[in-house]
Amino acid sequence: MPSRAVRILDTALHLIPVAMRMPLKFGNQVVTESVCARVRVRVEAADGTVADGWGETPLSVSWVWPAPLTYAERLEAMTEFCLRIARELRQFPDRGHALEIGHEFIETRLHDLQVAFNRDRSVESRFPHLAALVSFSAFDLALHDAYGIAHGIRTYDSYGADHLEPDLTAFLEPVGDRPATFAGKRPADFLVEPPRRLPVWHLVGGLDPLGPEELVGSEPEDGYPVLLRDWIRRDGLQCLKIKLRGNDAAWDFERMVRIGRIGREEGVVWLTADFNCAVTEPDYVNEILDKLRDDDPLTFQQTLYVEQPFPYDLEANRIDVRSVSVRKPLFMDESAHDWRFVRMGRDLGWSGVALKTCKTQTGALLSLCWAKAHGMTLMVQDLTNPMMAQISHVELAAHAGTIMGVESNGMQFSPGASLPEEAVHPGLYRRREGVLDRGTVSGPGFGYRLAEMRRELPAAVEL
Repeated sequence: MPSRAVRILDTALHLIPVAMRMPLKFGNQVVTESVCARVRVRVEAADGTVADGWGETPLSVSWVWPAPLTYAERLEAMTEFCLRIARELRQFPDRGHALEIGHEFIETRLHDLQVAFNRDRSVESRFPHLAALVSFSAFDLALHDAYGIAHGIRTYDSYGADHLEPDLTAFLEPVGDRPATFAGKRPADFLVEPPRRLPVWHLVGGLDPLGPEELVGSEPEDGYPVLLRDWIRRDGLQCLKIKLRGNDAAWDFERMVRIGRIGREEGVVWLTADFNCAVTEPDYVNEILDKLRDDDPLTFQQTLYVEQPFPYDLEANRIDVRSVSVRKPLFMDESAHDWRFVRMGRDLGWSGVALKTCKTQTGALLSLCWAKAHGMTLMVQDLTNPMMAQISHVELAAHAGTIMGVESNGMQFSPGASLPEEAVHPGLYRRREGVLDRGTVSGPGFGYRLAEMRRELPAAVEL
């Protein structure tokens, strides 16, 4: 077989500020703005073909780094770390498939960059590994996009033996006495035929007003809904993800009950509860679930799964969670840094994994394969992905085979940011009849169709 390898020639980083029309609460932090890293990676194929690939990720500092530093300090640190990655990748000598290069960089360079970065900074708050993954993710996405473009194929068509020479034993280790689990297998063996339409989850944030009595007068008047019922009716929603506090059981219970009732009155079918890493004892979640089962069985029945109640540092918080997962499927999110953490989570009783492209396309694919091989269920969760980030996000969900569609809330919090992309892919940026429609995604790589989008990027950051 002729060589399908590529090598990296160049990188570029663009930073795009995004204003949020409504505040979003992450744990004890409230987010009103974000910055997206849009990255270009140029590669050269074995036959001399040169291709540019693109990737984009919100630098969601409040999600990855709940530190005492200010938002501006954390954002500045993540931006500087992105610059270091861009410089390092320009010098990275490896050739191979995008998965091979991404994996090698994560395994051999990313940690060293993080250690050096912490050494060079004078502040006490350490730069977290999750922040490092998010910083690298836009570059990794761009690399996977470039690989597909260099070979004139869709990125997801590159994950079989025709393009990826090593099998998954080069990347993954199975549990115990199952050494043949990944022999002869590639990621393509764990992917599904992607549907055109996916059920879509709406995020009900902790600050979102549920009824007119909760309006405070500062809500935007921009033509988009504010109240939950209006969102459900406008978009035909059938799936609601409910942000909870995790440290106020009475509030969390009442929030579930009230949203469950509103949802049923408007035709919603499914709910999920997101405790945002704020819980330290399984009994907190168990008592809420048991009270729902006894006092509000319809809301309990509609709760499809529970998302990441416990601290995301799994190594430092090895909590046995089996008592929760026997009540409802329990999905790792922030804790699932990579497949090794997924394995650790499975040992502790977690039953599912919420994948995110912001933890790298490479890592998401490998976690997907490990989880499926060991009987774990998948979901693909949002990071309030606007603009180009939405496309690769939905593509992962479409090919992963999730428990129920995909979460997508960029159109709730920053719909105006994505107008150039929405003009090309209207079904990805406006939820209709409770689904997203990816039928317009086409062409090599991730199928962005960037040439058709009328977006003027800010100048690339000087490296």
